[in-house]
Amino acid sequence: MQAHDEKEYAYDREDSTDNQKLRTFDVIIIGSGPAGYTAATYTSRAKLKTLIITGSLPGGQLMTTSEVENYPGFPNGIFGPELMMNMRQQAERFGSIIVDDEVIEVNFKQKPFFVKTYSKEYLSQAILVCTGATPRKLGIMGEEEFGGRGVSYCATCDGPFFKGEEIAVVGGGDTALEEATFLTKFGKSVKLIHRRNSLKASKILQEKSFENPKIQFMWDSTITKISGNKKISKILIKNVNTQEERELNVGGLFIAIGHEPNTKTFKNQLEMDEHGYIVLKENSSTSIEGVFAAGDVHDFRYRQAVTAAGYGCMAALDVEKWLTEKKNNNSKL
Repeated sequence: MQAHDEKEYAYDREDSTDNQKLRTFDVIIIGSGPAGYTAATYTSRAKLKTLIITGSLPGGQLMTTSEVENYPGFPNGIFGPELMMNMRQQAERFGSIIVDDEVIEVNFKQKPFFVKTYSKEYLSQAILVCTGATPRKLGIMGEEEFGGRGVSYCATCDGPFFKGEEIAVVGGGDTALEEATFLTKFGKSVKLIHRRNSLKASKILQEKSFENPKIQFMWDSTITKISGNKKISKILIKNVNTQEERELNVGGLFIAIGHEPNTKTFKNQLEMDEHGYIVLKENSSTSIEGVFAAGDVHDFRYRQAVTAAGYGCMAALDVEKWLTEKKNNNSKL
């Protein structure tokens, strides 16, 4: 961290010659996690002056994950926070400036682009948005306490940890049924809990789920409490019609009620779909030329660390190409 501090102070000294001059970068990466850190490694190695503004949770969702078994290169697995710190240090090694701050305002209608955090303001020739998405939570007692200790928001990520367990899944859409079906490979049984008496999922997924003998449906029900000792062991189920409550013994609970892309800061700046995900135009480009996006902020399908890193790599190469072409075109004028 000392090397990072010295580099940041160096920029402070550089800018102190003109108090009105904003810090200017070739590319500002908004958000960290696998997409942001990977992108920064590529842009910094390409000798682009790179700033990462990490956001409210430096490192993203993997900072709240325990063991990661499916990231390539780690045959024995690696803890999520350790993986993110490794990625951060790798980006810093090649010269990325990393600031643990949160972006509160942007202006992509001016050139260079304007970015404001709680503490400082910046300008950049290019922007890469890697702010990710946040799983929707139930907001019930025990959810935060048992996060990473039996409560999960990603069956593909954590399913293999629950071999032979009684598993519960909350939700009624495509994701919930896909996760429930996937979890039948590992769990003794899978109970799908839904607050209504019908599903929102596609008909073909419903048919497959109804035919699966390991999936049991609990209709008109919600979870009101999660409990356990060192890990989850029980959930309290409430019938929304009768108000009757009963305990259910489970070794794992997967919450599949959707994700919220972290894009509020970019409202009225970038084109988004009806769910708030950034719409990509060509490759990693957004609706504003010079602004790019990578990771879960646009990817609502895969949502994996390795795919986010891949998107970060692709976006960084797109940024480098765009800046090079822009520089060459300006030199011809």
